[in-house]
This record gives sequence, C-alpha cells and structure tokens, in this order.
Amino acid sequence: MTPEKKKRRQLRNFVLLSLLLLLVGGTFAFQAFNQRAINDRINENFFGGRVHDYFDRDTENKDVFVENFGEGGIMARVRLSEFMDIQRAGEASATPVVAGSTRDNVESWTNLRLNANNIAERVGDSAAFNQYSTLTFGWTRQGETAPWYMPTFNRDNTDLRTAAAGHARDWIAGAGATDGVTDGATHPSDGTDAYWSSGDSFNNSGPIWPGEEATHDAAQNLQQDRAPITMIQWAALPLEDRVGNFWVIDHQTGWAYWANVLQSGEATSYLLDAAEMTPAAKDISGQYYYGIHVDSQLVSPDHRSEFMSMDDEPLWHSPHLLDFLESVANGVDLGSIEDLPAHEVDFTTMRPGQIFTMEGEQYRYLENMGSGNHMIIRNQVFRNTLLTQEDVVFSSWFDGLDPAVQAMVQPVPNTFTTGAVSPNSLDWGDLDRWVPTNLVDYPEVEADVTQVDTSGTPRAFTLSLADVARLSGPGRGFSNPAGRVGPDDTWWLIRTRGSGANHVWRVYRNPLLFGRFIGGELNSSENAGGLRPALIVNPSN
Repeated sequence: MTPEKKKRRQLRNFVLLSLLLLLVGGTFAFQAFNQRAINDRINENFFGGRVHDYFDRDTENKDVFVENFGEGGIMARVRLSEFMDIQRAGEASATPVVAGSTRDNVESWTNLRLNANNIAERVGDSAAFNQYSTLTFGWTRQGETAPWYMPTFNRDNTDLRTAAAGHARDWIAGAGATDGVTDGATHPSDGTDAYWSSGDSFNNSGPIWPGEEATHDAAQNLQQDRAPITMIQWAALPLEDRVGNFWVIDHQTGWAYWANVLQSGEATSYLLDAAEMTPAAKDISGQYYYGIHVDSQLVSPDHRSEFMSMDDEPLWHSPHLLDFLESVANGVDLGSIEDLPAHEVDFTTMRPGQIFTMEGEQYRYLENMGSGNHMIIRNQVFRNTLLTQEDVVFSSWFDGLDPAVQAMVQPVPNTFTTGAVSPNSLDWGDLDRWVPTNLVDYPEVEADVTQVDTSGTPRAFTLSLADVARLSGPGRGFSNPAGRVGPDDTWWLIRTRGSGANHVWRVYRNPLLFGRFIGGELNSSENAGGLRPALIVNPSN
C-alpha cells in the first residue's frame, strides 16, 4: 500500500468518544472515553477533525461537538449508547437496567433509539433510561448568540485523543478506565457552561495540554439553524431547508449527522448540551452507575459512502440516508421530492434507490434495464389491499396517472408464472431472509423476473421474489433492509406464492424482520401494508 493510499484509508477509520457518569453515595464522578479522528491528506488537502467534550459533574453540563482544524471540509456523525446498573441497599451486586449489557464492555451498551417524531423520547431498549436521565440535545439560549470554545492545540491528525475538558476524560489519556476517578483531561477549562467567551485566550506553553505550544484565541461554535431533528423530520423539510447547521438523527440506528460540510476552522453546534439525572435516579437507595458512550466518524465528502456501511447496524440506516448524504456533500438537495414534469425527468442520471416525484406521484428508482428502459416503483404502499385486488387497484391507479407518464409505460406479460416456495426451503446466507442463495433450486420462482414483453400490456405490476432479490444489495434499488420497507414503516406484497393456499410473500416491517422476506399466511388486509405497484418506463416513447 502506498503512503497516499494508507493516508486515505486512515481518513475512513472511525473515532471513539465515550462519556461515563457515576453516582456513588450521592456524589457524581464523570469520565469520558473520547473519539479520535484519523483524517489525512487527500489531493494535497490536510484533513483534521476533533471531538470536544466538556463536562462538569456538579452542574451536569455536557457539551459535545466537532471541530474541523484541517484545511479541507469534512462530514461528521456521532452515535450515543447508554449503560446503567443499580446496586440497591442490601444487594450483593449491581443489576444492569438493560439485560445483557455490562459496564466494562461498551460494545454491549444500548444504542440510543429515539421516537421518529420526538427526540425527547427514547424508544425500544433505550426506553429503560427515560426514567433515570434526561438528555438535552442542541443548544439554545433566549437572546444569546452561539457559545464559544477553545480550539484544539492537538493538530496531529494521527493522534486519536480528543479535547476532553473539566471532569470529562479522554479514553486514551485515561487508559480506558471506568472507575470514575482516573484522570484523563486533554484540554483546558473546567467544563462548566459558557466557560469560554469572546476575547479569551490560552497559552499552552510547556505544553500544558497535548499539542502545540501556542496561544489560541477562543472561537465561536456555529449557530444552530434549528434544533436537532430525526431523519424522518428532515425528509419532510422544504428543499431549501435540508442543508444547514443542525444535527439530524437517524432514529433507526442512533447515528446523528451534521447536515452540512464542516469547513476549515468551523465547529458544529452542540449535539448534546446536558446529561442530567432525574429525581428517580437520585432517590435510589444505594448506588448506581450511568454512562454515555459516543461512537463517531469524520470523513471527507468524497468518502461519504463510508456512512452507508451496514456492518455494525442491527436495524440498518434510514432509507433517506443516501439522499441526505448526497444533499450535504453537494450543498443542495438533489430534488428527491421535487415534482417534475415527465419530460424533465432524466432517468439516465438517477442512482438506484433515489426517490423522485413525477407529475404529482412519488417513486423509487430501481434500475436501468438497458435499451432506454427503467424500472421504478411507487414509493407509497396502497394499504389495506390484497393480491386478489391487484387488477382493480392497479388499473384505477394507472388510469389516474398523467397521460405523459402513461405514454412512457412499457408492456409486460399479461400474466406471470410465479411458482411457489416456502420460507423454510430457502437458504439465506449471513443475513436471514435478506437475499436467498438457492433460488436455483426452484427454477420457476427464479425465472419469474419482470421484463418488457411486446405481446403484453403497458401496465403496473407487483414485483416477484426474484425481482426484489436481484434488486437488493449495496448500490442497488434496495441497498439495505431499511430501504426495502415502505414509507412510514409499511410492509408490501410481492407476487410469489408461499407453500399454502393463503401463503404469500411480502417485504416485512416488524423490527425483528425489518425489510426482510416473510412468506406466511395472509387472509385479510391490514393498515400496516398492502400492494405497491411497479412500472417499466421508457422516456423515448
């Protein structure tokens, strides 16, 4: 590996920030395990970013943000996970609030999951922490401008330590201790709110703190354009508001993304402004331990695809993430919901999975089929519908499409030979019910792939199991399980039959089978799902 390639790989390595809060006998102690950013030279631009973590145990002030000290712009994301155990008076040992998690193994801690429409409410396993701690996201003070910070003195972009101040402590400097006592601060200030202000400076001669011996002047965080929101709320914003200085939290994975390219010399607004224990925690008779751990990644915009990785995601990212990243990297929204006339839609430049609106109807682009043909699918699901209603529902929908869209639609077979296969007959590889690996053993099912058929009729159709399988995977129309689920967490039917008379295949929405295939019995329609029509279009018609 050449030095330049090695540097580019370093830029993609993740950085780790962990903040731990401990209360024993009514006294708080705090330690921070902080992320380190490996950002290096790309095209002769010096990339560098560092996470700041300021904490004061007495006031419970907690400031978490990202600084760009390099020359090139960067994109940032962080993810919180929590842990708490309680040892009540008279008990011999502590019991974790979430079963299966342990204090010393931060990988077992619970990733923060938030209500899709209310970041103040934790959901799932995270809900166990609602009664014990309150997290304050973002920063706002009536009539005040953005807060001030001291820029990092540590400008070595191969050094993984962060700027941990006050009672916060860095993971490396603190030797990874989880005892709430070991020191590990790497940056000046006592961690109290508004410690730095305009005109302040600090001389790091000695050096006192890691980094260069220099005098730095206090700088100002960016003013947040809006309070942190979820990815669902981001997708509902007007096009002109989708890129800016604010945090966007993917409620499915817990990753929080800065909605702008962070330029040289800039620092984000606060993701977290306070971590306060509730009266219920302070009334515990005995002792408890509560910790917040933060994973972080900083990358240059041309490496934004690193944020699409599914390797460590139990539920995988939001289907809006790709649009979000492209919007941020390009500084504008790419028109995922802009309503375009049919003749202005350029299918040749679309990427698989892109959401677009044409003549008042929203679609998901699936693939370029060649010869000018493109497969698309209605983004929304027709709820409370069954396969037995397909002809009526699809004909009514198709007849209501704009004539310019109807003219593009290509003919497909009037009937499909779907075959049948039970879920237990298929092998799934590493990810259960994602893509079957032995469809070849069921030739009739494998052969049911939708194609243009000039002897057929221009019409809408339901995808087959073989269609969905070949369209699933990185860089395809359904790049991950979250992308396969219909909007608003809806399941949708596919035309392949299961083993029983009423057994049909569908893409499911249950959290345990999120976006995966199931093939069970379905006798009645449900508001949670239904039919989803697809089309093959050719704009040259």
